[in-house]
Amino acid sequence: MTTLEVGDKAPEFSVSDQDGNTVKLSDFKGKKLVLFFYPKASTPGCTAEACNLRDNWKIFEEKGYAILGVSADTQRKQTYFKNKYELPFPLLADEDKEVINAYGVWGAKKFMGKEYEGIHRTTFIIDEEGKIEEVIKKVKTKDHSNQILEE
Repeated sequence: MTTLEVGDKAPEFSVSDQDGNTVKLSDFKGKKLVLFFYPKASTPGCTAEACNLRDNWKIFEEKGYAILGVSADTQRKQTYFKNKYELPFPLLADEDKEVINAYGVWGAKKFMGKEYEGIHRTTFIIDEEGKIEEVIKKVKTKDHSNQILEE
């Protein structure tokens, strides 16, 4: 699990989004950023989380937040996920796990008695100066916006 804590400088990254555009952390200087990591596009929990953020998008915009989703899915899968659910924010296709590893969200997981390696659903709130303001490790997929906005 991540060792990043509140007050730490957020690790810089440069990764392609669903359309092949390069997205860097530095692109968001001067804005608050919700950087949410999810295990797999189009699965029930990830869909609930992304749609909850989508449904509250206007509130995030009004409060000066940008949102970025990150998983190890391909650009094609991210494009499908974004288009199918009309997500208004970019999704990073972090196939090489550059961002995933930099933020320490890859590791051992357990599901139905089986152990495997995967992404731990984690959200980082990054302030205008690139410092971590909050780390949410126990994400409520259907109510994630409230978790973030109440912080």
